[in-house]
Amino acid sequence: MAVEFSDEANLRWALIGFEFAIGFALIYNSKNQPFPRPSRRFGWLVVLTTILVLIGQAAPKPMTIFAHFVMLSVIGGFGLVAGVYQLAQTQRDVLVAPYSGVMFCVGVVGLMVLTWDDLSKVEQWAAFLTIVVLGGGETWLIFRGLLIGKLPRAWSQAGMIALMQGRLTGRNGAIECFEKGWDANEEHLNPMAYVALHRIHIFLGQEDEAKTWKGYLEREGGESAVAPEYIQAIHDALSDMDSAAAERLPIIQEEE
Repeated sequence: MAVEFSDEANLRWALIGFEFAIGFALIYNSKNQPFPRPSRRFGWLVVLTTILVLIGQAAPKPMTIFAHFVMLSVIGGFGLVAGVYQLAQTQRDVLVAPYSGVMFCVGVVGLMVLTWDDLSKVEQWAAFLTIVVLGGGETWLIFRGLLIGKLPRAWSQAGMIALMQGRLTGRNGAIECFEKGWDANEEHLNPMAYVALHRIHIFLGQEDEAKTWKGYLEREGGESAVAPEYIQAIHDALSDMDSAAAERLPIIQEEE
């Protein structure tokens, strides 16, 4: 026998499903970033909060739709501020801002719809303009974050961290990170990634791959385009892993 819900009950379950979808999408997609912790943590925050709301559905008076929209606005607003900072300042995350922006838009628009009849004409026009601004801002976040979001600097940083930890191959290993650590708009990152890949493949005895990355490096100006301290840090990390294999590495060219 099917259980029938009122319109408000259906909306509550739809919002719970929406929040679970946002949370799990953040957790699942976080592994595709060089630093997955920000999006993973925010995803778990959304999931755990939704679980509490789901448990509360069994109470005699479950959370109202109005309170649900307020919760979405608060969590979405918090994630939006943190996500924009990560997207624009640290450039280590492109997921939190657009996903939390969707939550914020749903929460704010939902509150406006619930209170629409109580608003004056001027307030309704102001609310309509606010919805237009929110829609435009969210479109930009999706375009900037999900569609063209690149993290070359973060991938280079993650590559150095993986190198220091001795993780050269595999998922999010140094090789994979440095292969993603280049960008046409940040050309100074390209030779840094290429010289790192050249040295790692020499260290691993993979001469053909080393020659390939050496060619890319020469097209970017050669080793003179990279600070000797950076190359020395790569050599030191590889020497700590295997001093014998590190003897294959070429001598660092000192600046004249």
